[in-house]
Amino acid sequence: MAQPATPKPVDKPAPLILGKYDTIKTYLTIDSGKLLPWIVLEDVKINDVRIFKSQADRDAFNRLRYNVLKVLPYARFAGQRYRKLQRDLALTGDKHKQKLLVDSCETQIKDLFNKEIKNLTISQGEVLIKLIDRETGNTSYAMVKDMKGGFKAFVYQSVARLFGHDLKETYDPDQQKDIEAILAQAGYTSSND
Repeated sequence: MAQPATPKPVDKPAPLILGKYDTIKTYLTIDSGKLLPWIVLEDVKINDVRIFKSQADRDAFNRLRYNVLKVLPYARFAGQRYRKLQRDLALTGDKHKQKLLVDSCETQIKDLFNKEIKNLTISQGEVLIKLIDRETGNTSYAMVKDMKGGFKAFVYQSVARLFGHDLKETYDPDQQKDIEAILAQAGYTSSND
């Protein structure tokens, strides 16, 4: 009979000396009999360097970036004020009080931004309409119709059409990739998301 092989003695590793802050508690997952630690990392955002076909494309993108960053505070405020108004209207059942709330909201917005919004260019107005839709989830036309009625919405839409705007225009992130990229670079996320 053959003698069973005797195991060779294994050198013991040096004892591990842990310091005061060397212990990290983490969750583990068993995968194929091995323990794998879960390590939670912050989200990694990868931004590609944009290459433009021509200088005209670069200039157009820079103009759009300027316009987006200029009107973004107005769209942000409009979204916040619209959500607050919706909460207030939901808490008030009286039609007269609701009308007063809408009128006071309109007055507040006009007082704050009347001069600045009147001085926007046509392209800045278009970007503002898109960003308000992105921020609130409603077109500008739907918001006016909801708050002020169908006739006022029609009048506002008619005036907007004279200046080349469309209050019924919706925001589609797939079609507005440049605006989405500009907002991502600025670190802005909608509170509507």
